[in-house]
Amino acid sequence: MDVKFPVDELILIAPEIILCGFGLLLLLIEVFLKTKSKSFLGILTLVSAGSALVFVLKLSSFSTDLFFGLYSLDSLGSLTKGLILVMLILVVIMSLRYVEREEVISGEYYPLLLFSTLGMMIMVSSKNLLTIFVGLELMSLSIYILVGLFRDNLKAAEASLKYFLLGAFASAFLVYGIALLYGSTGSLDIKGYLEVIAKGDTSTVLIIGVALIAVGFAFKIALVPFHMWTPDVYEGAPTSITAFMAAGVKSAAFVTFLRVFYTAFLPLIKQWGDILWLLAVITMSYANLTALVQQNIKRMLAYSSIAHAGYILVAFVTGEKILSSSIIYYLVAYTFMNVGAFSCVILMGRKGEENLDIDSYAGLSARHPFVAFCLTIFLLSLTGVPPLAGFMAKFYVFSTAIKAGYVWLAIIGVLNSVVAAYYYLRVIMYMYFRDPVKEIGRIDLSPSYILVSLICIFFLIYTGILPRELMLLAEGAVSVFF
Repeated sequence: MDVKFPVDELILIAPEIILCGFGLLLLLIEVFLKTKSKSFLGILTLVSAGSALVFVLKLSSFSTDLFFGLYSLDSLGSLTKGLILVMLILVVIMSLRYVEREEVISGEYYPLLLFSTLGMMIMVSSKNLLTIFVGLELMSLSIYILVGLFRDNLKAAEASLKYFLLGAFASAFLVYGIALLYGSTGSLDIKGYLEVIAKGDTSTVLIIGVALIAVGFAFKIALVPFHMWTPDVYEGAPTSITAFMAAGVKSAAFVTFLRVFYTAFLPLIKQWGDILWLLAVITMSYANLTALVQQNIKRMLAYSSIAHAGYILVAFVTGEKILSSSIIYYLVAYTFMNVGAFSCVILMGRKGEENLDIDSYAGLSARHPFVAFCLTIFLLSLTGVPPLAGFMAKFYVFSTAIKAGYVWLAIIGVLNSVVAAYYYLRVIMYMYFRDPVKEIGRIDLSPSYILVSLICIFFLIYTGILPRELMLLAEGAVSVFF
């Protein structure tokens, strides 16, 4: 049978083509770029991300399957791709100054950001486990390199190696799970599994395959006990890449996890729901308790990231399609909270000295009130203090659990939020009520850092006070499950 490639569908994946094309172009330009400054590459990266975002917005009204059902264009994919591209733009704006300050001479920095983002976009729009895996590996391989980009930094090298080894291990679980599902159903299409399960064909091999796929996603999301890479990688990676990972990887992995399980395996909610309930409790509790004793700000935010994965899982466990919109809302708010927080961490550092210990933040409000104010907003939002978006995100997630009958899970989540308040507020207390412990020198108040911080603050305040627009977008996104 003669199968023709659907050329007319290429315009519908214009954002992905733009990122791929610009990524290859930047690699070629860097070879012939005589100057050591990478700002030109950063500006081109912004142009590519902005162009891709324009196409995502223009194509957001379309809903169709592409390339023989391997790929899709729908509201869930469009919203997530828009979020990922906005996150990329913010990280690149931060990087314009950060790359120069840290003397990152590697020209592959910006192309790898584009390729990693491309992998995320492929993941969230795929309807086939094979294309999901391709997107996952494209994202992961790029980030493995980005984490270890500071070649002379032993922590960066260690972080990159740990992430690579554990990531390869998790990928093996995922591939084996896909193989078992294909062997038991003869399909790689996620809708095909729903048809098989609807007929009552739930063999042991299929159940094991589902479990292995869940393990693969749990690693990327950083659920306990698959979180062990997170603190070391967050600490060792360049701070701009830490922000990129914390926001982008988690959003892409959670949305893909949501699409796969809510499309294909929702009838098996009794089998996987209880396990995820337990994972949510363990993840929240362990991460928050461990974060209490952290003295390094990046490690504290790493355990905070793990805890937030547990909060999001609270809504995931319910299996309620319409209520899953709270997951999307949370991911959007979480993205801006984390990018903003890490922009402040970058502000506190300088070449050769990142000032990551909490003592460095003592008395910050007197020395650098703007930085202290910005970081306070982000930490209060992560805590869940109204009227910021972090409060509304937690409110929607815990309300979802209560509406679905998971009252105790919601109570445990609220109690964990109270515990988390201690380590967030401790940093604020150091900034406003402690005398300086050491001299950190002049802070690099670059316009790029200030711009990112102000954009994130505006979003958190606006969507916290007026959450309706974002919630309607989230509800529209999850309409693909009906």
